[in-house]
Amino acid sequence: MGSNDFITLFFLVAAVLIFLQLRSVLGRRTGNEKPPRDLYTPRDAVGPDSPDAGKVVTLPRRDAATEEDDRFAAIDAFAPAGTSLNESLREINKADASFNPKEFVNGARMAYEMIVMAFADGDRKTLKNLLSREVYDGFDAAITERESKGEKVKSTFVGIDKAEIASTEIKGTEVQITVRIVSQLISATYDKVDKLIDGDAENVAEVNDLWTFARDTRSRDPNWKLVATESEHE
Repeated sequence: MGSNDFITLFFLVAAVLIFLQLRSVLGRRTGNEKPPRDLYTPRDAVGPDSPDAGKVVTLPRRDAATEEDDRFAAIDAFAPAGTSLNESLREINKADASFNPKEFVNGARMAYEMIVMAFADGDRKTLKNLLSREVYDGFDAAITERESKGEKVKSTFVGIDKAEIASTEIKGTEVQITVRIVSQLISATYDKVDKLIDGDAENVAEVNDLWTFARDTRSRDPNWKLVATESEHE
């Protein structure tokens, strides 16, 4: 046998071995194989006799109106649709998709108590995190004057009777919301010899405030800061 015949026989044997190996790994076709599944076949195209019948989940189609209704659901639950408050809150949501009026009011209530008590205690660190620069400067000046006179304030926060959004305003990228807050507070101011000079140490007083909170919608910081305070007399 020549060298050429030997090489030809070698490749023939190798080809047979490879074929047998592939057949054992891949299996044999029996004629009963399921057709390949088309993952992109629409639901309507899958018939009742299809092997995929009952296995395809149809997702509801959402139009623009439905998506808008869902987006403003929290606002409509807070203020009736069609009211001026509802419309103004929707404008805020368009500027800041994370805005939820109920959560905002809850946050304003918590901030109100923290600020009132921090001011009474002279806690500048807490105030600095919750107030705008201008409002903080005013609070800081009042605390400094009180300290220079040796005065101190003793306060007990009883609770908040009412907290509601009074008005809103959008200034460029900044959103401002004014909240009307009616609270119950016991507050008394004493001089350096512990003589009562202002307030009442026993009786609960009703306090009516209009506080304005603001947030820049471009900022990654989700927190609102107090930018204005006003006492409201009924």
